Parts: sequence; structure tokens; C-alpha cells
Amino acid sequence: MRTKAVATAALLTLGLTACGAEIAPKEAAAGSAHYPVTVENCGEKLTFAHKPARVVTNDVNITELMLSLGLADRMAGYVMPDDKGKIDEVAWKDGYQQTAWLSKKVLTKEIALDAKADLVLAGWHYGFVESTGVTPQAFKALGVDSYVLSESCRSGKGAERGVMDPLEALYTDLANLGEIFDVKDRSDRLVADFKARIAAVPQPEHHPSVFLYDSGQDKPYTAGKFAAANEIIAKAGGTNIMGDRADTWFTAGWESVVRLDPEVIVINDHATPLAEEKRRFLKSFPPLADVAAVRNDRIFAMDYVDLVESPRNPAAIGTLADYLRTVPAR
Repeated sequence: MRTKAVATAALLTLGLTACGAEIAPKEAAAGSAHYPVTVENCGEKLTFAHKPARVVTNDVNITELMLSLGLADRMAGYVMPDDKGKIDEVAWKDGYQQTAWLSKKVLTKEIALDAKADLVLAGWHYGFVESTGVTPQAFKALGVDSYVLSESCRSGKGAERGVMDPLEALYTDLANLGEIFDVKDRSDRLVADFKARIAAVPQPEHHPSVFLYDSGQDKPYTAGKFAAANEIIAKAGGTNIMGDRADTWFTAGWESVVRLDPEVIVINDHATPLAEEKRRFLKSFPPLADVAAVRNDRIFAMDYVDLVESPRNPAAIGTLADYLRTVPAR
């Protein structure tokens, strides 16, 4: 997603310290009876002979998968743009101080090699891009393991991404990291807590139709069936008007937005342009003038890290549900 968006972290309190999000002390030596361990990632079997010790992560959401499991001490550092947002209310905030901010630009092979990485955590269009040669295959050739964010798994149909429900992707990655780093008790607690939080979110009486607007003026960039945003909208009580597209993030047409007439527009808020600029565009764009969300000024901004696979998704569902419950039936 960082080919399209720059992260602004959410000001959301997840309160997960009691369920595994604490920053762990140094653990026992990497070698143990737990290893070797094998997990499945995007349809491939990955085997780890020992616990990775110098992990490089790309982007705020992937970095926080590690931090939420208390694995800052297994990281060589992270790559993300200049503004990772306000993190002082997330349970794993101290983890950012325990590892290094390696680059504010994009993930490169040189960054990982300079950090002496033994594992790179990234995703397709979350750091891994064929056109730049930054791929799991390239890292493998350099002797560095890779793990691909499950939300971004390729479907096998061209560049389309998505092979499972987005929240299942989150749970899968947490469980796999729990196995890889021998912290399954933490990952199990975190997943159980997330499921309980989501199940407890009050649903609106009316289920509004929602359009997710990321960016683009000639054509909008939006979220399909396999984007985390789709399931966040659904679990919050809404219906993503683009939820029938078997992809994660893709470019649609304004004609479809007008025809489907969403009751709410959710803005994916990242650094440039700012959410308020996007709001002004949507409200002044003539083709959208009669769309219900614009006509009734029901445009709601959410942070990037809320809307991509991350441990902030459960709190984001609650936040969006609170807003959707204010939307009356047509």
C-alpha cells in the first residue's frame, strides 16, 4: 500500500497489555526443542531452523505485528515514511524505542543487508515490488528469509492480491509469528482478545453502504473484497460497495461510485493529500454532487494503519461502528 499511501498511525487505545502486547524481556537462546518449525505463508511452506534475531519490517502495520507480540528485541529495525503518527496510546508504544528506524523511504536490499537481517517482513506493494527487484526471491538469493503479509498474498490471477478473509489474514500472521518466534501463548491470547473485541461491537440497526476512498481524482483507488478495509466496514455494520471485487486495493471508476450511491464515504487518511483536502475534493467534484454520502456530508476519515492489516483493526472496527450507528436509513 505504500506505493499508494503513507502511514499515519491511529490515536487508538487498544489496551492489550494483559493479553500479550507487552514488550517481552530477552528470552532464552534461539536454539530450543521448538525448532525447526514450519509455517505456511501465501501457499508456501517456510521452515525456520532457529528463532530469527535480526528482523527488518516494512511499514507501520507490519512493524506493529511484531511489536504487539512483544518482539522488539528480535528486530534489527523498521522502514517506514517520516510520519508513523501518534503512537503514545498503543499498548506496544515502548517497542518503538527498543528498535531502530532504519529508513524513512522505501525498503531496499541494501537496507536489509546493512542491518544484517536474517528475516524481512513485508508484503506485495507493502515493500515487495518486482519492478525494483525487492522480492522474497531476491532476498533468498542473498541468504535472507522473507515472510509475506497475508493480506497481500497473490491470488495467482495476475497481480490480484488476496487469498483469505482479511481478518483471517491478521489472525494467520499473528499465529505464524507466534510459531516462528516461539511465543504461541502470546499470539493465542492476542487473537482471542481481538475476536472477543470484534464480537462485542454493537451493530447499527441500519447497515449503510460505504465507499472507501484512498486517493485519485481521475479515477478512485479503493478497497476490494480482500482488503482489510472491506472486513472492517462489514464488522462495523456497513457494506462496502466495491466488496465484490476479488482483490485488495485497486483502481475503480467514478461511474460505479455514482451508480452505487454510497451513504457513507470513508477516507483513508495518509500524509499527502491530507484528509481535509480529500474531503474538499469529494464535496466539490461535480459527478458526486447527488451521491447520498456527499449530499448529506457523511464523509468519515480513518487512519491508514486502521484500514490495512494491523493489530489496530479491532479498535478501528469499534470506531467505525460508532459512526455508522449515527446514519439513518434512507
